[in-house]
Amino acid sequence: MVAPIIAGVAVAAAAYAGKYGIEAWQAFKARPPRPKFRKFYEGGFQAAMTRREAALILGVRESVAAEKVKEAHRRVMVANHPDAGGSHYLASKINEAKDMMLGKTKSSGSPF
Repeated sequence: MVAPIIAGVAVAAAAYAGKYGIEAWQAFKARPPRPKFRKFYEGGFQAAMTRREAALILGVRESVAAEKVKEAHRRVMVANHPDAGGSHYLASKINEAKDMMLGKTKSSGSPF
């Protein structure tokens, strides 16, 4: 007597679970695709550094406070310092970017 009721409840539960599973799968498939890898700036350095390029190198916006520029410079230099196996060329470009963002541009530009 109780067995058909339990079987009916089990079938109903399975049907609801299947319905919500199908809806969740369709919502998952309908979401916009995300790139699997972070897209980096493609291309080399410009002949004369611009404020836009400096912001791209440091990973900040063009209109950012000086303190944020210093924090970003420190973070990027830790990863690319020549004493830690980084490139002298990249270190000079990072320093040039910091100077550009802080308004301390030199007339000669990068030594490389």
